[in-house]
Amino acid sequence: MSWQASTTTKHTCGGPAFGRLTAGCPRCDELIGGAAPVVQSWRGQRARDEAMRIAEHRDHFKAGGRHARGLCGPVCTFGDW
Repeated sequence: MSWQASTTTKHTCGGPAFGRLTAGCPRCDELIGGAAPVVQSWRGQRARDEAMRIAEHRDHFKAGGRHARGLCGPVCTFGDW
């Protein structure tokens, strides 16, 4: 995924306060008219990242895994970052 500049109209009202849209603001008027809200692609990935971390942890420490076979080195530093 590459970075793209925003092409949506900007709020002149400072943004919706507690979800309330301001009539007369160009972006609020678009939203009132049914325009789709902006969705940031990086949001909502926390659960996926956590699931990946748990899977890596299970794989490393499972019976017969790298940790059990002593492939970590003298001190296991898996997950220390």
